[in-house]
Amino acid sequence: MKTSLKVLIIISFLMPLVVQAQMPHDAIYMGKNQVCVAGMYSSSSWNQYWENTLKRENFNVGTQTTQSFMLMPVIGISKRVNVILSLPYVWTSNSAGNLMGQHGIQDLSAWLKVKAIKAGGFSLNAIVGGSIPLGNYVPNFMPMSIGYQCRTFTGRLLANYKEPRTGLYVTAHGSYGWRGNSKIDQDTYQANDKVYNTNQVQMPNVYDAAVRVGILRKGWQTEVWAERTACLNGDNIRRNDMPFLTNNMQATSVGWYGKVQPHNIGLNARVGYVVDGLNVGQSTSYTVGLLYQISFRK
Repeated sequence: MKTSLKVLIIISFLMPLVVQAQMPHDAIYMGKNQVCVAGMYSSSSWNQYWENTLKRENFNVGTQTTQSFMLMPVIGISKRVNVILSLPYVWTSNSAGNLMGQHGIQDLSAWLKVKAIKAGGFSLNAIVGGSIPLGNYVPNFMPMSIGYQCRTFTGRLLANYKEPRTGLYVTAHGSYGWRGNSKIDQDTYQANDKVYNTNQVQMPNVYDAAVRVGILRKGWQTEVWAERTACLNGDNIRRNDMPFLTNNMQATSVGWYGKVQPHNIGLNARVGYVVDGLNVGQSTSYTVGLLYQISFRK
């Protein structure tokens, strides 16, 4: 479940510049005194999941779908320092059974991205970020919950090389994420073959790594990507049981991303598919977004 945003959109006189809306996992930066606001709709669905290593269906769930709408402002402090904010509204549903979906505001996230080293077409970028829950959602009603209801902090190192003439680029990153406790609406829970008499659940920390290959030219971008996300520890979903916050969730995903943005308004799209996993659904996801740039330069 991806994290995300909130922003105050300021109306100002605009300059029709070529815009490259950026994310915490790329090496694209907004210039100084520039703001790009992205409004994005996402949907992710699965009807098969891995219960530990067993891939199965659950006819009491059918097809599980998670949807979200997110606004994400990217603020250019300088051409080598950017701030990214996000806060999504998320809702879930099932095609079968009687589990009711949840809906509401999820977690406010903030990222600081710094281009630490620049040498020709190569750059090394340091990225730190964190999130805090804002919505009053129930985290342990999985798979219908919309988030984990815990604070997070992530450190990421990202390397990028872009060939100046063709725009061909290769990006690779690795991250480590710390997660705080999640407060649940029950006084006891079972995990790791033990019973805990508390409503504080210790969340497993996570890591992720990804590689992206694409072309970035004036006004458009296209790339293919592969990503691995996993917990560092945790237990497995028990046979015929619901998933829980302490589960060791792992997923390997592949996908495509594209963007068209010739001036201050643009469109982007993303498609992803989980090819292998542990204690997660084999989901297909897509995202479409509208990008809008504001420049405060006279």
